[in-house]
Amino acid sequence: MQKNKTDYDKLKITEGKHWEICLHKNQYFLGRVYLWAKRTDASDLMDITQAEQQEFFELGKKVRDALTSLFQPDLFNYAAFGNDARHLHIHIIPRYETARSFAGITFRDGRWGKNYAPYDYDFKISEDKLLQVRDAIRTEMEKHGIC
Repeated sequence: MQKNKTDYDKLKITEGKHWEICLHKNQYFLGRVYLWAKRTDASDLMDITQAEQQEFFELGKKVRDALTSLFQPDLFNYAAFGNDARHLHIHIIPRYETARSFAGITFRDGRWGKNYAPYDYDFKISEDKLLQVRDAIRTEMEKHGIC
């Protein structure tokens, strides 16, 4: 995952003192987001500070709850690799046993019951639809005083 500044700014949902939540540009898994550590030298999950840890779990639970409210995923996968973007970030990947529809698009989790990867890395929706997903998550989080 490359951190393209333009995409990153467009897809940011919200932020705290230590983390930013962004929509992943590939929505093969509807609602996929990631938490990006704001500390510039953050690279290893096991080295986060107590304050970073507390905020990570607070924001992570809140975005998970917003995704649950919006899309009713059947479970969540969590992933932290650092292979492409050598900076600490953790993916929250909703998984779906059955298809979901949003903004006129039907999303199918063709990897249900398996590891989320490999998936269709070339899956794309229009920028307009991508921003609709971002805004829906942001609005759901705002309902609960998060953003």
